Amino acid sequence: MPHSVSVSKDYLTFSAAHFLTIPGHKCESLHGHNYVVSVTVHGPVDEATGFVVDFAVLKAILRPVIDGLDHRVLVPGRNPAVVVREEGTMTSVEYRGDRRFMFPTAHVAVVPIRDTTAERLAELLADAVVAGLAAHGCRSAAAVLVEVEESPGQNGRYERRISEGR
Repeated sequence: MPHSVSVSKDYLTFSAAHFLTIPGHKCESLHGHNYVVSVTVHGPVDEATGFVVDFAVLKAILRPVIDGLDHRVLVPGRNPAVVVREEGTMTSVEYRGDRRFMFPTAHVAVVPIRDTTAERLAELLADAVVAGLAAHGCRSAAAVLVEVEESPGQNGRYERRISEGR
């Protein structure tokens, strides 16, 4: 595609704690990042508007998703090794049977991914952008690329092609 738009703004960032479910890996321990998100949408320019996608639409789609991750503990909701239980105002997170965390429920975001890697977070956000574009009636987008930087110089990317005739 010859045209694209990209958004990467100071407020498209979030701070979150997470852990990976790779036994013995350094990042298996609970730790945190200041994530930076950028999104690119590829597609033809709409002749009526002159846009591939209006920047305001992209920002409106991303902000609530990012706000739901910001200042939370990210827990992979689709990982069979992770068991999440709400216990009153607390959430219990068990991993491999030998690790148990307790967090205030208001501080937890159970995300529908297998692991909380930058790549999987990028995929989660790309899916949200694709769904948001459809909800806003943006039909010309051909692909969405999301990058999630977890520290300077380290990012995960996910590109989702969008089927024609959704």
